[in-house]
Amino acid sequence: MSIFNYKQRNNIILVSIIILGCFLLYALHGLFSSILGAIVLFTIFRSLYLYLVENKGWNRVAVALLIIFASLIVIVIPFLLLSIMVVGKISSIDIKSLPIEQWTSKIDAFAATNLNQPHFAEDTLQKLGSFGTELFPSILSSAANIIITLLVLYFLLYFMLTQIREFEAGLLKYAPFREQHALKFASALRDSTYSNVLGQGIIAVIQGTLLAIGFYAFGIPDAVFWGVIGAFISFLPVVGAPTLSIPASILLFAQGHTLKGVLLLIYGLLVIGNIDNVLRMIINKRIANTHPIISVIGVFIGLPLFGILGLVFGPVLLSYFLLLLEIYETNRMAADRLERIHTTPES
Repeated sequence: MSIFNYKQRNNIILVSIIILGCFLLYALHGLFSSILGAIVLFTIFRSLYLYLVENKGWNRVAVALLIIFASLIVIVIPFLLLSIMVVGKISSIDIKSLPIEQWTSKIDAFAATNLNQPHFAEDTLQKLGSFGTELFPSILSSAANIIITLLVLYFLLYFMLTQIREFEAGLLKYAPFREQHALKFASALRDSTYSNVLGQGIIAVIQGTLLAIGFYAFGIPDAVFWGVIGAFISFLPVVGAPTLSIPASILLFAQGHTLKGVLLLIYGLLVIGNIDNVLRMIINKRIANTHPIISVIGVFIGLPLFGILGLVFGPVLLSYFLLLLEIYETNRMAADRLERIHTTPES
C-alpha cells in the first residue's frame, strides 16, 4: 500500500509535470523560433484553410501543402533573399576604396556649423554598426540552422492545419481559463498577429519602395539596398524609413547639392512619413490597434533573441503577453465576484 494519499499523489505528479515541462522547454529553446513562426503562420492562414476545406471541399492535405508552398514563395524566400542581399552588400564593401573619411569630415563640418554636432557622422556610423550587428546574427549563422528551423516550422504547421479541429479542441481543453475567455483570447491573438505581421509587413514594403524611389530620383547610390534597409527599420514606428532621408540629405548638403538635399528631406519626412501615418490609421481601424510603445519595446526584446526575425516576433510576443494579462485580470475579477456572492449571508 502506498504511503501517500490521493491528494499527495496528485501533488507529486503535478510537481513532476512542472519539473519535466521546464526541462523540455529548456531543451526546446533552440526551436522556439520555429514554434512561434508556426503559430503566426497558422493564425494568418487558418481562415483560408477552413474556407477551402470546409466550404469548397478541397482535400485538407493538398490545401495544407499549398499554403506551405505559398508562404515559402511569398514570405520566407523573399525575406531570406533580401536579408542575404543586405549582408552580402555590407560584406562586399571595400572600406579602403570609399572616401569614408572625406564624407564624414564634410558631414561633421556641416553638422558642427548648423546643428552644433561636431561628431554627428562618427557617432551615427558607430550606432549603425552596433544596430547591424544585432539585426543580422541569424542570417550570418550557418545555413543548416536556418534549414532546420524552417523544417520544424513547416512540420508543425502541416499537422496544425491537417488536424485543425483536434488541435483547437486540445487547446480549449487544456487552456487555463474558461471557454468564452479562451475564444476571446484566440480572437484577440488573431487581431494582434494580423496587425503586427500583415499590417507592419505592408507598411514595410510600401515605405521601403518609396524610399528606394526617392533615393534613386535624387541620385543616392545603391537606392535598392537602402530601400531594403528602410523596409527593415520601418518596423520601428518611432524611427521608420523616413529617418534615413536625414543622413542622405546631409550628405547632399555636404556635397553642395542644397536643393536636392532640401527636396529629399521634405520627401522623406513629409511624404513617406505621412503615408506611414495614414497606413497605420487604416490598419488600426480595419485590423487591430497596436500601440507604438508595444512595437518599439517588442523590437528591442526580439532582436537579441531572434535576430532580424525579432522585428516581427518581438512585438507579437509582447502582444500575446499583454493579452494573457488581460485574461488573467478578467478571471481574477470574476473569481472575486463569485467569492463575494458565496460569502454574503442570506437575508
